[in-house]
Amino acid sequence: MPLGDTIGVEWAWVIPALSASAFFLTVLAGRVVGRYAACIPVLAILLGFILFWYVLRDLLATGPASFSIDWIVLGDTRIAWGMIVDNLSVVMLGLVTLVSLLVQVYSLEYMKGEPRIAWYFAVHGLFVAAMLSLVLADNLLFLYVAWELVGLGSYLLIGFWWEKRSAAEAAKKAFVTTRLGDVGLLIGIILLFRATGTFDIATVVHVAQTGGISDGTLNAAMFLIFLGAMGKSAQFPLHVWLPDAMEGPTPVSALIHAATMVAAGVFLVARLFPLFELAPNVLTFVAVVGLFTFAFAGTLAMVMTDLKRVLAYSTVSHLGLMMLALGAGAVGAAIFHLVAHGVSKALLFLGAGSLTHATHKTEIWGMGGLWRRMPVTSITFLVGAAALAGVPPLSGFFTKDEVLVAVNDDRGVVFLVLALVGSLLSALYMARVSLVVLFGRLKPDNEHARESPFLMVAPLVILAALGLTVGLLVFNWTDSFHGFGSFVVEGQRLVADEGRFHIEPVVMALSIAAALGGVVLGWVVYAGRVPRHQSIAERYVAIHRILVRKYYIDEIYQWAIDRVVLVFGAFVAMFDRMIVNDTGVDGTAFSVKLSAARLKHVQSGRLYNYGLAMAIGVFSLALIWWVAAT
Repeated sequence: MPLGDTIGVEWAWVIPALSASAFFLTVLAGRVVGRYAACIPVLAILLGFILFWYVLRDLLATGPASFSIDWIVLGDTRIAWGMIVDNLSVVMLGLVTLVSLLVQVYSLEYMKGEPRIAWYFAVHGLFVAAMLSLVLADNLLFLYVAWELVGLGSYLLIGFWWEKRSAAEAAKKAFVTTRLGDVGLLIGIILLFRATGTFDIATVVHVAQTGGISDGTLNAAMFLIFLGAMGKSAQFPLHVWLPDAMEGPTPVSALIHAATMVAAGVFLVARLFPLFELAPNVLTFVAVVGLFTFAFAGTLAMVMTDLKRVLAYSTVSHLGLMMLALGAGAVGAAIFHLVAHGVSKALLFLGAGSLTHATHKTEIWGMGGLWRRMPVTSITFLVGAAALAGVPPLSGFFTKDEVLVAVNDDRGVVFLVLALVGSLLSALYMARVSLVVLFGRLKPDNEHARESPFLMVAPLVILAALGLTVGLLVFNWTDSFHGFGSFVVEGQRLVADEGRFHIEPVVMALSIAAALGGVVLGWVVYAGRVPRHQSIAERYVAIHRILVRKYYIDEIYQWAIDRVVLVFGAFVAMFDRMIVNDTGVDGTAFSVKLSAARLKHVQSGRLYNYGLAMAIGVFSLALIWWVAAT
């Protein structure tokens, strides 16, 4: 269903195609030129980022457009491969291409000397191509294919160092956990197809809004689709894979957490939000899950001692905040926070990689005082931390405030209070990690630490500059631009959300109080020569143990796998072997074999035996006839 005929839409498909081509070219060239093949994916994403600006210019000039080609036509059923270039997809194009470009430039130095560096960059190309295809897809089938390719790319990157058992296990855990949600997504897509006869998203939305899908079917489909979003965006209880995914190279963590895999679930709900609006009970479930995940993961980030795991639980928490915004009907605020969080989280992970690269440590208590040796990394890391904590006037302050306003307007004061608690935790754990890692006494074994090379520092500076300024997009700077949130929801067929930025003084004051309160509390507990966290942990030892063990959720899952899944699987295997195979299949074959062994004696080859049998048969028939006649 074309919305326009523009040059931009004709070029949009080239952006993912460049990275997809880079995957194959790098795999082939890597065998010939070795590590120099890594330049191919970097060049591909650079060209993609340049093309993004061309597509954006065209979108602003002519409006949204779509393009599709028929793949399968069966009677009235038409299955197409198509792409849509609208405000939402272009925002995601910009975020994915920018972060991917900076991560790949950073990786040129960070992964230098890695023997499989060509394969590393090749999979980067596949991963990015899948995510770009996902955000451009105009139909559910194409979206699902790209969705699964994103999962494949994450599996290959998380398990890049597959020689380490922990990395291999983390990759499998991510793949299996997200597959649980993906099953729900697939069934939900099938339900919508059965109800509408099409995979085209715009057509499905139109049919649903005109009453063409029953409430029961729509509610079931949207709930199942949200299960897929829960898996990819690590919402409770499918969050367990994301912290373990830190076993992959740090630039991979930056890419996954900032712009690709975890953003896919939030994007999916935003893309299909007109359908979620028609299922208010499911939308309430989205809000509840998001709110719980926001606060729940924040408590875990407070006690993690591995730098990357602190940031991982921070990602889980803020993904919950985005889902809460969507559950409150604020698509513009959710995507704005997705962009601001993507910039800040990419900055924090790449900063963590820079710190680890210099100290060869990941434990935060083994660091300290690094601002003296690594001033650029430290300053940029602080910018990312402050933005994520919601400290004004950085980007995270504006985006978080918009979410809180939407939550207060749509979900009420209880949701707002709990969201403010999550905001305070967010500021507290970011203050904790910043104070412990960057300030305090410089450890003697970190005296050798030096600032990272230019290719690693330059992306940090760019991301820090964005973290300082991207929040300003919230304002209405021109007559045609009414703020970032309004730009995102333009043309989204939404019932209520206009995405306009508006200030509620009470909510803003509470938001600032939560952010500054968290920072001050962090300073009280973690600053100074003798941090007070140890005495607090000893005083509340039971609570601390529960948090350190991550509420025993991993142990519960392992118990369920060992005692339920594997036991049931063993029973099914025994039933299959003894009943289905040995009795049903082999038993039938054995009965035929036994019958044949008995019947083979009938064929003796002697005529008098055959004659006797014929005579007995005739006599028997005659006797039966006589008995029946009398």
